[in-house]
Amino acid sequence: MAARALIQAIPISGIPEVRPGDSVASLIRAALRKSRLRLLAGDILVVKHKVISKAEGAVARLDGVNPRPKARRWAEKWGRDARVIELATQNARGVIRMKNGVLITETRHGVVCANSGVDLSNVDGGTSAVLLPTDPDGSARRLMAAVRRARGLRIPVIIADSFGRPWREGLTEAAIGVAGLEPLRDFRGQVDPHGYELHASAEAVADELAALAGLACGKLERIPACIIRGFRYQPGRGGAHKLIRPAEKDLFR
Repeated sequence: MAARALIQAIPISGIPEVRPGDSVASLIRAALRKSRLRLLAGDILVVKHKVISKAEGAVARLDGVNPRPKARRWAEKWGRDARVIELATQNARGVIRMKNGVLITETRHGVVCANSGVDLSNVDGGTSAVLLPTDPDGSARRLMAAVRRARGLRIPVIIADSFGRPWREGLTEAAIGVAGLEPLRDFRGQVDPHGYELHASAEAVADELAALAGLACGKLERIPACIIRGFRYQPGRGGAHKLIRPAEKDLFR
């Protein structure tokens, strides 16, 4: 069997606090120069969604949120912030579960997650909440295009967020926006080393790359972007929507 290539996850440090209207591409370029790093052909850029959301203005001040009675009652019962619950329901296509203090929604993008992705961590200490980008795939495409204009390289982009998972404790990074690569690698129809034909194996490549970048960047180190180098991805139009399991196949709905 041929040796596998070495895969590297290279954190991009030095990206400052992002403000509405900032160019994430410009901030990343400046941080790369400061760190004496550069993007190479074949690299993949993974960016945490919060810097994208902040740059796009997808941030809500909590003192401007007026929770409805249902949100107030539920939050009071379970010791939650009613303003966060209100923002979560406002940004949801539908509520999947609302039980035992946990609110699981389907976002307008079709993503099933806790609180519609509304999050107070790594924002401003609890005064504001960051929301998911309006169009994460579009955000990934725009960032990829900006990098291409600046560097002349086609660098795929993954926008990542932290998700919980059925069956498992703890959070892991997952791709909510993808551009420039196929997010799934389909092995169905191929034969394993023992001669067995695979029938259900489709690898969530974009999620795995997001998780790798999450390990490299950490949670509290203020490093929101990472270069993945050495992974042989399949070029494509991308689209994190390809990772969303249809409701009729989702046993948890």
